[in-house]
Amino acid sequence: MENIRFYTYPSCTSCRKTKKWLKGEGVPFNERHLFRETPTYEELINLLRLTTDGIDEILAKRSQEFKKLNINIEELSLSEAVDLLIEHPRLLRRPILTDGQKLVIGYNESALKNLVKKKSKKILSA
Repeated sequence: MENIRFYTYPSCTSCRKTKKWLKGEGVPFNERHLFRETPTYEELINLLRLTTDGIDEILAKRSQEFKKLNINIEELSLSEAVDLLIEHPRLLRRPILTDGQKLVIGYNESALKNLVKKKSKKILSA
């Protein structure tokens, strides 16, 4: 069974709240610093496969970094957009959590509970 992959940035308030919640619930997770261990091209493609809104779901459009770049994300191909996220990981919303089947972006307690409930069902049925 794969643990939850938790892409985080330590000074991010939502990341700290999410980490505290995960630890409080005793949920195993693999933590990855978003800026030191930027997701690979393949990892980002897999994350995008789990979204319901595509790139808009993981892109931090209100971030200073996005505003500075002054780009229209709609004009980029998928591979160009993914390359941009790798080059500028601050464009990623955070935290990002996945178990490989589901995706949670930001601190969302009900979504986290759903992700954890799903994991515990797998444990019971194993």
